[in-house]
Amino acid sequence: MYAEERQQVILERARAKGRVDVAALADDFAVTTETIRRDLTVLERHGVLRRVHGGAIPVERLGFEPAVSTRENVMTTEKDRIAKAALAELPSEGTILLDAGTTTAKLAEALPSDRELTVVTHSVNIALAMATRPNLTVMLVGGRLRSRTLASVDAWALQALKDVFVEVAFMATNGFSPERGLTTPDPAEAMVKRAAINCARRCVLLADHTKVGNDHFARFADPGDIDTFITDTGIDDAVAGEIAALGPRVVKV
Repeated sequence: MYAEERQQVILERARAKGRVDVAALADDFAVTTETIRRDLTVLERHGVLRRVHGGAIPVERLGFEPAVSTRENVMTTEKDRIAKAALAELPSEGTILLDAGTTTAKLAEALPSDRELTVVTHSVNIALAMATRPNLTVMLVGGRLRSRTLASVDAWALQALKDVFVEVAFMATNGFSPERGLTTPDPAEAMVKRAAINCARRCVLLADHTKVGNDHFARFADPGDIDTFITDTGIDDAVAGEIAALGPRVVKV
């Protein structure tokens, strides 16, 4: 097995189990612990794992909130599939909202050029990605800018969202569990996400399977607040069934 192949297996195992152990990996692959440590260092430099004592943890499972630049390089294939599936949820015309997130950013890139839409967003990078699209009217919500997520928060953002109505809100989340609902590490961002859901006729959650089962500090929605949950096929079937029983239509792509 080449080093790149071994590193891919290590990453998949870390995401499936929540962490990996150096000694166990060395035994499984019949290599030295130093070889495994080098693999983990490579994966950490790619921004997909974080080294901890005796092993590593995928960045999605960490207690802190990774920056946008880190999250952009995680689960990219799955995020592309989710974004393409979300196109089926677009209205033929009218206004949509794109929440701050790397999967919603993928949707922004994929929006069709033959449809006139007004797009509300509190994400600076998403707004910039759509700024030159002649068929889109971009409404950027202002407020205090969080450098970690490039999202506007606090009173200005909340007031703006209070006074608008959108057909569909495409939401992102850091964590989603049947017990705790949708959660994110930052309370200010949770308030804006809650306001975004409240101003929408329908809510579509875009989140890869690594977000499922994670609980963060601030809850911003219950599962029943979501109409459709689009995720990838890595989600556990039993958990997907639990989520669907609480209200959302679960779409696996």
